[in-house]
Order: sequence, then C-alpha cells, then structure tokens
Amino acid sequence: MSERNSTVYCRNLEESVKIPVLTATLETLFSQYGTILEIIAKKNLRARGQAFVVFDSPEAAERAIKEVQGFNLFEKPMVLQYAKTKSDATVQLESSDAEFEAHKRRRLAEKERKQAHRAAESQKHLKRPAASGPSQGLGPDSRPAKKTQTSAPSAPGGLKSTAAPAAPQIPDEYLPPNKILFLQNLPDNATSDILNGIFGSFEGFKEVRLVPGRKGIAFVEYENEAGAISAKENTQGMSLGPDGSGIVKVTYQRQ
Repeated sequence: MSERNSTVYCRNLEESVKIPVLTATLETLFSQYGTILEIIAKKNLRARGQAFVVFDSPEAAERAIKEVQGFNLFEKPMVLQYAKTKSDATVQLESSDAEFEAHKRRRLAEKERKQAHRAAESQKHLKRPAASGPSQGLGPDSRPAKKTQTSAPSAPGGLKSTAAPAAPQIPDEYLPPNKILFLQNLPDNATSDILNGIFGSFEGFKEVRLVPGRKGIAFVEYENEAGAISAKENTQGMSLGPDGSGIVKVTYQRQ
C-alpha cells in the first residue's frame, strides 16, 4: 500500500474522454477538498484511463480519497489511492531549488533507464523466432511439403558459420544514461569554441571532443551522469545552423 502523501492516483477512468475535458472535470470534482497544484493526465497508450491529482497537503488528498472513492465519472466507478511517489510540484513546494533540481535529474534518469529497458525487450521479441504451428494431417493423396532449408549461412569453403547472430541494437533515443553525450548532425559552423560555450554551462562539464576527419559529430563528456542528463534534456533539438536549420541530435554514447 502506498504511503500517505499529497497526490491522488486515479484509475478506471473512461479512456475515450479527451484529456482537456477529463482534466477540467477532475478539477471541478476535486477542488472542493483542497487546493490543487496540478492535474496530470496523458493520452499515450500506457497512461490511458489514469490521472494524478496533486493537492497542496496530504490532508486534502486523504479527504478526496475518502469522499470520491467509487464515484461514477463518465459512467465508470473511480478507483483512488495515494500515488507511489511525490509529484514534481510537491517536491518543489517542500524543497530548496538545489534539492528540486537533484530530484528532477534522478527522476529523469530513472525514466530513461525504463525506456531503454522497454526498447531492449521489444527488440528481443522482434528477434524471437515464431513458434511452429501444429502439424497438418496427411490425406491419402497428400505428399509431405518440401522442407524449407533453415541451415546457418555458409562460410567460405562451404563450412557452416559458427558466428553468433548479431544482438538486437537499441535505438539511439533509448540508450541508457551515461556521462558521455554523442552529438550528430552538427553544421560546419559548430566549432569547439561554440560547443564548449553551450555544453560547458552544465554542471560537471569536462570536455568536447571533435572527431578528426569526420564532420557533423562530436562527443561531450561530463564528470557524472547527472550533468550529461541535464545537458541532453536542455539541448535536444537545438538548431546551430546559420539560418535556423540544422537540428542537432543529442543522445548518450553507445557503450
């Protein structure tokens, strides 16, 4: 059971209701129990039918859960409980600026690790061979179907290759966090000085490394993951082209 806190987790909500309508309805319903800091509801598949109502105190959240539990919203009974973790708004209210920034970095790192794990699992499923179906009975005039050759590709000289199949590769955007960023699509005007000026403003910056003989890419190293995470989130999608073009792709270095 989740510990008592200021955020109410709502589930079993009607998934067909548009997010603006849902959040407005939840605000009207819950505002009588206390001051609402924010309502979080997302439209992606994993988050449908759920929402978080963040109050300014645990007492308000407790009142709301007691009074609204089982209420029929859009003809579905709401299921309410305390959220497992504190919301950003709650942490910001209770913490100093430095503590809040550290909380955001930790949460962001955990989110990206989960995304990387889900991406890796998806790749495994894509590479997994399909299970063979039940064998078909042969009629009196039937002949066994010709067997499809599934042998491993041959190496030179007719020898079968013993090399293991390539492991599925995680897409760049789902790589787990580490302290080195990989920059791609850099325009020709992106010199070391420019990149140092941009990425050197984030905590723990060590250096920018251009790759001799390779245009458009560079590496940026930080002392720890926290600095790299902050830099990635604040520079992703930036444009360094002279005419506003040239969107830079910022990902973590592949380990």
